Amino acid sequence: MKILVVGATGAIGSAVAQVLADRGHEVVRAGRTRGDAQVDITNDASVQALYAAVGRVDAIVSATGGLFFGPLADMRPADFNVGLQDKLLGQVRLALLGQHVLADGGSITLTTGVAAEDPVRGGSNAAAVNAGVEGFVKGAAIELPRGLRINAVSPTLLTESLAAYGALFPGVETVPAARVALAYVRSIEGPLTGRVLRVWQ
Repeated sequence: MKILVVGATGAIGSAVAQVLADRGHEVVRAGRTRGDAQVDITNDASVQALYAAVGRVDAIVSATGGLFFGPLADMRPADFNVGLQDKLLGQVRLALLGQHVLADGGSITLTTGVAAEDPVRGGSNAAAVNAGVEGFVKGAAIELPRGLRINAVSPTLLTESLAAYGALFPGVETVPAARVALAYVRSIEGPLTGRVLRVWQ
């Protein structure tokens, strides 16, 4: 299969790209500034240009999206909008525009996170955005034509991200990115659609 991985230079994306390549797939790696192609997921024209350059694919993986972390008492609407425009609408944009470049029976896999169901202090934006992505996946799954499928992977705190985000997730058991990547394989190669594949322990 020809698979486009957006966010392929991040911790999850690079692990996903590696395991897919190891399984014999043709992987096209895209990132904001690095990779085989560059894309700004907050911009329609940029995403359309990516798809025009890459052409028809069998699967699209999104392992990208920015969020705002900070105390609710100090949060402004503009802060909250960061996650809405990036991780939520950015991934929705990849799916809405990407459905038209997918081969019949192809799949889309988006990324959410444990905060959708297990929120942390300072993480109200993450909780809302991740829940929004999951809601979109469930709704889109019943409308996609041509046998197309869509799922989301919801990882807990990555072992590789413990130093950067561990303080936000006290006592949370981490999982390595290589293990999270297997959930993307399940989404791409398996029959599931409309599912949130949780990798929490």
